[in-house]
Amino acid sequence: MAATERHVRRRSERPAPLETPPPRPAVPGAVIDFANVSKRYPSGDTGLEDVSFAIHPGEFVFLVGASGSGKSTTMRLLIKETEPTAGTIHVAGRDVAKIPRRRVPYYRRNVGMVFQDYKLLPNRTVYENVAYALQVTGGSRRDIRDKVPDILRLTGLSLKLHNHPDQLSGGEQQRVSVARAFVNHPPLLLADEPTGNLDSATSDRVLEIFSHLAAAGRTVVMVTHERDVSRYATRQVTLLDGQVTEDRPVTSSPAAVTRPNRTNR
Repeated sequence: MAATERHVRRRSERPAPLETPPPRPAVPGAVIDFANVSKRYPSGDTGLEDVSFAIHPGEFVFLVGASGSGKSTTMRLLIKETEPTAGTIHVAGRDVAKIPRRRVPYYRRNVGMVFQDYKLLPNRTVYENVAYALQVTGGSRRDIRDKVPDILRLTGLSLKLHNHPDQLSGGEQQRVSVARAFVNHPPLLLADEPTGNLDSATSDRVLEIFSHLAAAGRTVVMVTHERDVSRYATRQVTLLDGQVTEDRPVTSSPAAVTRPNRTNR
């Protein structure tokens, strides 16, 4: 057998290289669409590994998992604070990776964010804290006059508009944070452990506000390590070691669709 023929035969007998599966197609109508998303940090740690899920308008989704499961990475990717190593992320039909850096502040105007530590301006009143969210995005004085009182009524803070943060309870401060995040009426509201510092009764009041917003057609994604609050959600996505281990609908209790408690504490 000629050397060339033996070389061709040996090459033809080699196993074919494994092919990377094609990415999942985009999900029509989804507000959030993660398709085969992975995130690996320079340290070598893996934040997410081939994660896919889609979230639609009006869903109240709990993103559940222990510390290090990938919840914070997911939130950072959604606000374009970091970039995925692989896969694609669409928010409201837009490929987040293709948003230029100079346009990121405009993108974030359509994403409300609620934090565990409130991040209120201590030298401003409740009204001024909420109005500030409109001012920095170019809202007019008329917008402020029209929108701020409405969102303060929704969150049960109408009688607290002249108070400063240090004059409020923890639950009231968190409701100011919710009001500030939603005053622009963003289609997407992200909440990062918003009830972590609250007692159970106050947590319920905050969650009822989120439920009301979702019932009105907004999309709410809440990161939490707790499972006992899932009665408010329409869906629960569980992460473990950067992968989705569970994605299931939740049968909400009647409390999940009632209007927010209007008490002030």
